[in-house]
Amino acid sequence: MAHDMYRPAPPPLSPSLMLRAYAAGIFPMSEGANDPALFWVDPQRRGIFPLDGFHVSRSLARRIRQGGFEVRVNSDFAGTVAACADRDPTWINADIYRCYMSLHSMGRAHSVEVWQDGELAGGVFGIVLGGAWFGESMFSRRTDASKIALAWLIARLNYGGFRLFDTQFVTEHLQSLGAVEISRTRYREALRDALEARGDFLAMPVGLPAQDVLAHLSTQTS
Repeated sequence: MAHDMYRPAPPPLSPSLMLRAYAAGIFPMSEGANDPALFWVDPQRRGIFPLDGFHVSRSLARRIRQGGFEVRVNSDFAGTVAACADRDPTWINADIYRCYMSLHSMGRAHSVEVWQDGELAGGVFGIVLGGAWFGESMFSRRTDASKIALAWLIARLNYGGFRLFDTQFVTEHLQSLGAVEISRTRYREALRDALEARGDFLAMPVGLPAQDVLAHLSTQTS
């Protein structure tokens, strides 16, 4: 009698499994918010932000100096993730969302948020492992809010001694801000180096003046 070949079920997604995967250079995605299935991604070409190469346009630098916003860290992590997932299509399903929440409670996932008029206007979130920051997603409800959040994030990563900012993929928008694409081999080398470091995401004081934040971007405006 014929028997179907036995294939063990993949282990359920968990914070520890996600961290092990990130340390190996892979990450999970889904096809949509309501799709329970997951797949693991290991791109041949990887997007990164050189921490000394964030592109600050004159208009963005001027907007930052003008103020009128407040930058917070981990003030509304759940709201930041939910806002990033509130798009069609999204790759953040329920299991991935729950893992992000667990990683945040473990101090492994953080958000940088821009608030205007008492409302969450934009933000970015990601995962910390050693001296690596794995950027997950960002969103914007007000003009330049996500760019401001990204500027504060990169300043924070520089301040805290991080060595790698992984963006997973590169879009035209990210390229305009300085993101580049590297080979899988180069990425793995950079990842190994970053995992040996000890980044401190919370080292930079909250409420640092805008001019000081710009100074920690280690790049030139244009």
